[in-house]
Amino acid sequence: MERLRQQMAFIQEVDKLKKIGRQSYITDGSRKENDAEHSWHLAMMAILLSEYASQKVDVLKVMSMVLIHDIVEIDAGDTYAYDIAGNATKRAREEKAADRLFGLLPADQTAYLRELWEEFEKQETAEAKFARTLDCMQPIMLNAASDGKAWKEHEVKLSQILERNQSTKEGSNTLWEYARENYIEPNIKNGNIRNE
Repeated sequence: MERLRQQMAFIQEVDKLKKIGRQSYITDGSRKENDAEHSWHLAMMAILLSEYASQKVDVLKVMSMVLIHDIVEIDAGDTYAYDIAGNATKRAREEKAADRLFGLLPADQTAYLRELWEEFEKQETAEAKFARTLDCMQPIMLNAASDGKAWKEHEVKLSQILERNQSTKEGSNTLWEYARENYIEPNIKNGNIRNE
């Protein structure tokens, strides 16, 4: 029963992910999404879009990875993609959070989720690269759907988007090209993304 108690304590703790706000608005622009919604959306994308991965991927592993990749933000907070100061301390904050949060589980599951999270962070495997592509593409899609609401609020420049997405094509060149052609380029033309 101790194992089950630890598992349930973790499951209850990760409910807090629903309260961690992100900068991307949902498609109708009425409010910003939270981390739990973001993770669910990525898992759905993994199911439906895995055929576009640059290499064959284990879809269940990708889904697992995207469902746990932001759990650390319960303690570390969401760091906006273009926040230079926040990104400078992000890794240290997230490692400390990973220790505490994954440490709530039984030892074997602590090790499994921590290894999965580290795999996502390192971006070396086909699954991690594809998961990262989805993680980058989803906010681009939401920004385009909400008429660039977050891009305009933060005065995001094309150069920032391109720098952040340097490795996005490694997971799926097809999805990256789709995002560029259908989401980024139209929003440069209509002024939602500053062409700098």
